[in-house]
Amino acid sequence: MSDQSKMREQMKTGAGFIAALDQSGGSTPKALSLYGVEPSDYSGDEEMFRAMHDMRARIILADDFTSEKVIGAILFERTMNDTINDTPVPDLLWTSRGVVPFLKIDKGLEEQENGVQMMKPIPGLEALLETARSKGIFGTKERSVIHEADKTGIDAIVAQQFEVGATVTAAGLVPILEPEINIHSDTKAEAETLLEAAIARHLETLPEGVDIMLKLTLPDNPGLYDNLAKHPRVLRVVALSGGYSTDEASAKLAQNKHMIASFSRALTEGLNVKMSDAEFNEALGSNIDKIYRASV
Repeated sequence: MSDQSKMREQMKTGAGFIAALDQSGGSTPKALSLYGVEPSDYSGDEEMFRAMHDMRARIILADDFTSEKVIGAILFERTMNDTINDTPVPDLLWTSRGVVPFLKIDKGLEEQENGVQMMKPIPGLEALLETARSKGIFGTKERSVIHEADKTGIDAIVAQQFEVGATVTAAGLVPILEPEINIHSDTKAEAETLLEAAIARHLETLPEGVDIMLKLTLPDNPGLYDNLAKHPRVLRVVALSGGYSTDEASAKLAQNKHMIASFSRALTEGLNVKMSDAEFNEALGSNIDKIYRASV
């Protein structure tokens, strides 16, 4: 069986969750600050991204960061092109940790219109996908955000997600479509109902042999996305933590038996740069175990 086939099988049936290690320029300073690295500790973007890479490397090399509980990891483009202990990160993830590598491809969000923020254009996408495939990346992730239960906006955001997804599948990769719903939205439940219906419509247009994944905000109505998860064109539905604490997100996830986690902040909660390796591994291991148990 090829690596691609093994990765696909792990994504479809593997027990565990997908780690989101894809903080980019805008979210990096906050993520570093939570880790105990303040802006005064680095000078300029290069030093900031190096500090972020050091944090990610520490996570990836931790004792519990293996396919026993972590079945995939989403990387920032810089991380895909970087190394850990002189090994390209995608190679290290798959060959050493048994973790399927994904790549974040979106370039940020447009201004809000019709209650949503669409993805900005992604220049050079085809070339990026070709590079990703050559480096052993299995799939991609692309994020946009819904703030209000506006049918026009939600229909537009889902159409854009599937359009970008078609470019990804044409390149031989599997897209994770991520139309996030803001957890603080006053119309979150209504937006979720509209989103589920719009995704279901688009799934019916996908041809045989085209697989996608979905990354969705944990719904107010448990089980809302079960039918999407059971669709033959959907490999997996994963949940984003969206600002919930690890405990909150894990509790909500446990109510949705057909979703697994793809958490970022909840994964790194409580980690600190000043921890000893033993303390770091224990804290990360505890977070991994909570998220794993909620995912299975």
